[in-house]
Amino acid sequence: MEYNFLPGSQIKVSKICLGTMTWGRQNSEQEGHDQMDYAFEQGVNFFDTAELYPIPPRQEEQGDTERFIGTWFKKSNRRDKIILASKIAGPAAFTKHIRTDDSYSKKSIDTAVENSLKRLQTDYIDLYQLHWPERPTNFFGKRGYDFKRGELWKENFEEVLDALHRHVQKGNIRYLGLSNETPWGTMGFLNAAGPERPRVRTIQNPYSLLNRTFEVGNAEVSHREEVGLLAYSPLAFGVLSGKYRQGVKPEKARLTLFPHYDRYSSDPCKKAVELYHDLAESNDLTLTQLALAFVNDRPFVTSNIIGATNLFQLKENIGTASIHLSDEILEAINEIHESIPNPST
Repeated sequence: MEYNFLPGSQIKVSKICLGTMTWGRQNSEQEGHDQMDYAFEQGVNFFDTAELYPIPPRQEEQGDTERFIGTWFKKSNRRDKIILASKIAGPAAFTKHIRTDDSYSKKSIDTAVENSLKRLQTDYIDLYQLHWPERPTNFFGKRGYDFKRGELWKENFEEVLDALHRHVQKGNIRYLGLSNETPWGTMGFLNAAGPERPRVRTIQNPYSLLNRTFEVGNAEVSHREEVGLLAYSPLAFGVLSGKYRQGVKPEKARLTLFPHYDRYSSDPCKKAVELYHDLAESNDLTLTQLALAFVNDRPFVTSNIIGATNLFQLKENIGTASIHLSDEILEAINEIHESIPNPST
């Protein structure tokens, strides 16, 4: 396993981060524990979760993913060996069951942090992230910015950082991060930082062969401001594993169970997948290996968040940490990207 420094810290995190959002819906507590055991044995020291998980969100399971991690910490006694990331959920119709106040107010942040700490059975979270912007903007697969809806939000970067800073002072949080954020939003938080306001260190956004929109705007912010990308959906909801090719619907697979997650199911996406599949095959790689190895070595990526519903998938995903693509393969990837640029968002 290879490691990178969490930007602005002396903390080293594994190139592969273990994503956990299926635990509690598609995976049982024991299966989650088995994944953490295996990942840890392979050198993965970075776990990512959220108060919202598991996904798709429902009131009856909300917080179960964090609870599973908490019971693993208690059983394994490995809390001090893991860099743990979690998130506070923002305003959305599907978060009303979490808190009546779904803004990033001080009260909401206080409640979210305290509840996550209890579920996780720990007294600190290494990286605490805002799961998505409080303001209406273009995230979660939405192209373009809605000017009318954008007028409904009033700037509060300083207030949010002040509320989070109190938890940094208490030792509840070590570092801060963003998620599903735009270049403008990232710069807003960076500009609001100061001696009494912590600086954000990471941004967790989707990034894959089917969605390289991070490279437009956010990549330069990441490079010049030292805000590392934690890439999520590197396999595009499993589409880049190839298991859905030619209309196949595997039993118990995410898109079979939850077909409304169709962000990566368009005809352009399907066409691009076939081209990437052929490229992988011609270079003795699986499509999964090609897709994850590409994300792993991008210069702005601090860690690649992989997710799996079984150990076979997990082993292949973690194994990509040792695969480095040749310049010829990277050139071929870019040729495909130029012909079908960002078929999804």
